[in-house]
Amino acid sequence: MPTIVKSDGEVEAFDPQKLIASLLHAGAGEHTAQEIADTITKTIPEHTRTGEIYRRAFTLLRNTARPLAARYSLRRAMLEIGPTGFPFEDFVSHLFKKEGWTVETRKIIQGKCVPHEVDVYATRGAENLIAELKYHNDPGYKTDVKIALYVKARFDDIWNCDPTRQNCPIGRGVLITNTKFTSQAVQYANCAGLELIGWSYPHGDSLYEQMYRSRVYPITALTTLKVSEKRLLIQAGVIACDMLQDYRADMQNLRFTPEHIGEVLAEADALSSLPYTGPAV
Repeated sequence: MPTIVKSDGEVEAFDPQKLIASLLHAGAGEHTAQEIADTITKTIPEHTRTGEIYRRAFTLLRNTARPLAARYSLRRAMLEIGPTGFPFEDFVSHLFKKEGWTVETRKIIQGKCVPHEVDVYATRGAENLIAELKYHNDPGYKTDVKIALYVKARFDDIWNCDPTRQNCPIGRGVLITNTKFTSQAVQYANCAGLELIGWSYPHGDSLYEQMYRSRVYPITALTTLKVSEKRLLIQAGVIACDMLQDYRADMQNLRFTPEHIGEVLAEADALSSLPYTGPAV
């Protein structure tokens, strides 16, 4: 097998079974997954980057079924929702709202020592939480222990605030990222009592699984949208596929044709109806 270069720079032999597993996870049939893997195995040169393998597999799968290609691209789509962290904050806020939370973003909360701007403050019944969001657009990046230490220190200052000045402490503090965590970050968080939500962590309640549960997917996953169209929609505040129906007029104002609006909405509906295929890989 040819050698490939992973996003973190590590070099290893190409394993077509990993590619097949990721395609099956997206919902492709066994025959389609094997055919795509065989095609790529025969054509990739030495030291091909994993990003190029993803692009080839995505193109071949898109030719078969656009909704499956959209789900196959979800992790990449979350990396493309930037370039700043604000669209990611809006996406997570929308996800929280879909799960029954009342959400405030970029809220100032006075800690014991200093005030803090928290990315998300959410309440649901008697529950309340604050969330610090960390967005990255590098596929090889992992949120490390330094970030966890920094976030925990901020939460500790908020939890120890003066109760005569405001109702405190906040019930929960969560660090949320679109990337994966290093093992040391997870070890520290488990020891220190910091909740983590990442692309594939924790098992059963990861960012991917919350997206599936709430049927909230980023518009950057849709294959029927051009990159320029995705940027326009994000700038208009449309960051999730389930928001598109309510923004038909905005799409018309952005010069989308009726036919194009129809195909975009059809793909968004098909993506949201795909069955669950297990935790993120």
